[in-house]
Amino acid sequence: MTRSYDDLFRQSIDDPTAFWAAAAEGIDWVKRWDTVLDASKPPFYRWFRGGELNTCYNAVDRHADGGRGDQPAIIYDSPVTDTIETITYRDLKDRVARFAGVLRSLGVGVGDRVIIYLPMIPQAPIAMLACARLGAIHSVVFGGFAPNELATRINDAKPKVIVSASCGIEVNRVIAYKPMLDQAIELATHKPERCVIFQRPQVTAELVAGRDVDWADAAAGAAPVECVPVAATDPLYILYTSGTTGQPKGVVRDNGGHAVAMRWTMKHIYNVDPGEVYWAASDVGWVVGHSYIVYAPLIHGCTTVVFEGKPVGTPDAGVFWRVISQHKVGTLFTAPTAFRAIKREDPEGALIGTYDLSGFRALFLAGERSDPDTLRWAETRLNVPVIDHWWQTETAWAICGNPLGVQKFPVKHGSATKPMPGWNVRVVNPENEEVKRGDIGALVVRLPMPPGALPTLWNADERFINAYMSEYPGYYQTGDAGFMDDDDYVYVMTRTDDIINVAGHRLSTGAMEEVLSAHKDVAECAVVGVADDLKGQVPLGFLVLKAGVARDDADIVREVVQMVREQIGPVAAFKQAVVVKRLPKTRSGKILRGTMQKIADSKEYKMPATIDDPAILPEIAEALRSLGYARDSAGAGA
Repeated sequence: MTRSYDDLFRQSIDDPTAFWAAAAEGIDWVKRWDTVLDASKPPFYRWFRGGELNTCYNAVDRHADGGRGDQPAIIYDSPVTDTIETITYRDLKDRVARFAGVLRSLGVGVGDRVIIYLPMIPQAPIAMLACARLGAIHSVVFGGFAPNELATRINDAKPKVIVSASCGIEVNRVIAYKPMLDQAIELATHKPERCVIFQRPQVTAELVAGRDVDWADAAAGAAPVECVPVAATDPLYILYTSGTTGQPKGVVRDNGGHAVAMRWTMKHIYNVDPGEVYWAASDVGWVVGHSYIVYAPLIHGCTTVVFEGKPVGTPDAGVFWRVISQHKVGTLFTAPTAFRAIKREDPEGALIGTYDLSGFRALFLAGERSDPDTLRWAETRLNVPVIDHWWQTETAWAICGNPLGVQKFPVKHGSATKPMPGWNVRVVNPENEEVKRGDIGALVVRLPMPPGALPTLWNADERFINAYMSEYPGYYQTGDAGFMDDDDYVYVMTRTDDIINVAGHRLSTGAMEEVLSAHKDVAECAVVGVADDLKGQVPLGFLVLKAGVARDDADIVREVVQMVREQIGPVAAFKQAVVVKRLPKTRSGKILRGTMQKIADSKEYKMPATIDDPAILPEIAEALRSLGYARDSAGAGA
């Protein structure tokens, strides 16, 4: 009998030991744990202390040897190279075991670090799983990251080996990776002993004699290796996220708690069964790629899609529907920005009707706040549940969501629905007191966090405490702000540093964006707070219009200003907006609101390492100058 959400949630909070011990029965253990939750050194909570397992075994071997050997494990779909490849669990086991043999021959063992700097090709999950097989710790860096950013990660992780490729491929260009890798190694104070390079046909990289190894040559002669048991509390990977000091934070993920949480979420949150095709349209450089391209679907025995392309331009705004139809995808997980791009290019969703989506069951969105207009657009045209859920690099899985495998709740547009089992979410004021329902405050999670959440930062316990645990004692500080309603629905409105203070009123830029995005001509938008001598800050809107809109920009701006006045009130002091061709974003689709704010305020800014296209920033500065902002921004960010 399926347990209700209330039953599961209450047990997860009142008796987390029993709850997660039951969930852990779905994982194959080499040695069972001594303690489910070790709470002896808060805030450094550890799950399944004393247990031993291997994550690669749980993701690959037990399926390859347990009746799923002929089932596709990975479908590689690359519209940028016109390639589709299917890798069965049996084939995946062989390829992972052999590449683990390559790494072992280069001296990699338990606890050693390996940096993976690859595009979205099958070699990326193969390298990740090979590290897990050996008990080594991988750190995936988004392929194409700038050399200086890669160098900071090399210095922090101190990898024995770096795995890379000759190039990555964007919509209309080939990006050579090897020169950037060589420059990063030159900049870094730590030098890796060896580099393994996968040569792609589009570019042949020049190998450094004595240091660089050709992937294909090495794998051809490598002896496959078996899985190495590791402690449940041993690190599986390090994933770097931006730090406010300019030094990235190395989020650590353990083996045991992570494996348990990943498997549990696949059925309970996403309602996916083993053998089904699950697609997270993301990149392995981000946490979504770690959790839901590689580990969760494979641990659960699903088929996962590795997609090398974009939601538009490869070749058009129908590529997602083609992939879903061709590969019989049941569930898609992607970022709201992908759907905003599709909506902008195909406002009526005409391309959807050209594909058979009869087997498609649910769409999940995360990565940044999902505006209600985009949610409604997807609901109307896809006729499936569209679920906004909220999580972070640090958490590895959803803090809040709509658990389709347990109980589907009515959708409230603008809300990520309810806290998931294990996540005791509260809304507090700066004095760490809970606010009343409906009031905006800091969203925090009462400790301990559930399995899968970061236990610490790599070699930085004190920074872990300062960054996440010190401002609200007893809670994990998410850095997000929002509110809860009387039905326990959580509304994530903005980052805490995006709450703006207008003449003493604390206002959410996310609430204003919600209004702007509802305008019929607006494809996507952003609101930032800019400095004002009288009010302290005032909101400023940026509007990207839908394809084909031919109206006067000034008319649209007047209309959105009036909409904010009517729906939020004059207190918002929303009086200015500017139409731009595009918004600056990270490669994962997050809008760089902080950078836009600094440009508007004529403050010096650093070019974000994760920016998708640096050429956008001068366009934003020019638009701001037309409004009288960004007066001294020329040359900023150099």
